[in-house]
Amino acid sequence: MTTATTRAPRTPSARSGAPTVRLSSPAAQPSLPSLTGLRWMAALLVFGLHVHNFGYFGGTGGRLVSWGFGAGATGVSFFFLLSGFVLTWSARPGDRALAFWRRRIARIYPVHLVTLAVALVMAYTLTHQARPTAHQTLANALLLHSWWRPWWQTLNPVSWSLACEAFFYAAFPALILLLRRLGARGSTALGGLSVAAVMVLAWAEAHHWWDRSVYSFPAARLPEFVLGAVTARLVLLGRWRGPGLEASLALAVIGYFLVPQVTPGYSATVCTIAGFALLIPAAAVADLRGLPSLWRHRRMVRLGELSFAFYMIHLLVLRAATSVLGTKPRFGVLTGMAVTTAAFGVALALSWALYEGVERPARRLLLRRRRRPAPRPRTVPVPQPEAAHVRQPEVIPVRQSEAAPVRQPEAVPAPGPQPEAVRACREAAAPARD
Repeated sequence: MTTATTRAPRTPSARSGAPTVRLSSPAAQPSLPSLTGLRWMAALLVFGLHVHNFGYFGGTGGRLVSWGFGAGATGVSFFFLLSGFVLTWSARPGDRALAFWRRRIARIYPVHLVTLAVALVMAYTLTHQARPTAHQTLANALLLHSWWRPWWQTLNPVSWSLACEAFFYAAFPALILLLRRLGARGSTALGGLSVAAVMVLAWAEAHHWWDRSVYSFPAARLPEFVLGAVTARLVLLGRWRGPGLEASLALAVIGYFLVPQVTPGYSATVCTIAGFALLIPAAAVADLRGLPSLWRHRRMVRLGELSFAFYMIHLLVLRAATSVLGTKPRFGVLTGMAVTTAAFGVALALSWALYEGVERPARRLLLRRRRRPAPRPRTVPVPQPEAAHVRQPEVIPVRQSEAAPVRQPEAVPAPGPQPEAVRACREAAAPARD
């Protein structure tokens, strides 16, 4: 399962009659929130199917649940188509296969391993739970168990679809190279071959060509993934010519309610593949052109973000409830609705905890780029400039004859009577005596 919400800027609104803009680089590709909202609806269909299988409702309520959710298994087919579309939509030019696989592992493995651990604890603590062997546990942990039919529902049963997704991820680098070489006409032809392959496989299973069902066989589900990738490629090239969102939704609903008319199992894919293959690109085009879309509502998008964790945990909640409610209790309408609401609330709360506490932090941790130590600057010896010569003041010798006369300070007479002054006073006083 993949998410279609990204941090890319949204495309400005345009009317439905506006020419389609070809998107050539991931930086120019806007987010597609309607696809995330639709993903929640697919997860809800699977939840309703499992409520029906656990027999929460009896009588009239059971018949209504069977009518509404008996075909809920087709929600997994929607996931496969959506996965092909989103991965092709967000494919990066020049991206390496190892980098792509690393991002996919970071996307699904943390939640898978946590729910696997929960399933192991439940298998060894709750009654009436099958205990897996070591080989089954290892195959489930490596997402290989769906290749062997007897093991496809060991531990957390819904993880069989992750084994299919792991196979799709392994094939995607080659698929995206092929789509880029084929162009619009070649991609359309490949999509037609994918639809034909689904028809042939469904016919072969209905006529019992194989001893075992191909419903959970990863290679048999590859055509759905390829078809989703083809529709995304056509939207990217501006060559998609499908109906609008309302008409596509109507076709998908009609196909969904035709499922009870065919043989259960893989054959149900034939009823819904056309409607789903039209609905996904129609929702994408509605987002690109700014057309109204119920699935783009903020709450729908938020639930869509939780849908993967909800998908992975909800069946474990229903299975744990059997130790309290028993096997197929078949309650009345009111009691059945109360029990279903409680199970739904617990599963939703746990999915929020998984998303916020496991999925997002683990993804950030696994995709965190390792910071390489900054290279130390090379010390190159720089020639030091010579010390500036400080010119000392030049002392010019002066000849004694040329030297200016130095004025000596006048002598200060010592205190007391001086001889000359006394003599002058006597001479001035002499005539007076005569």
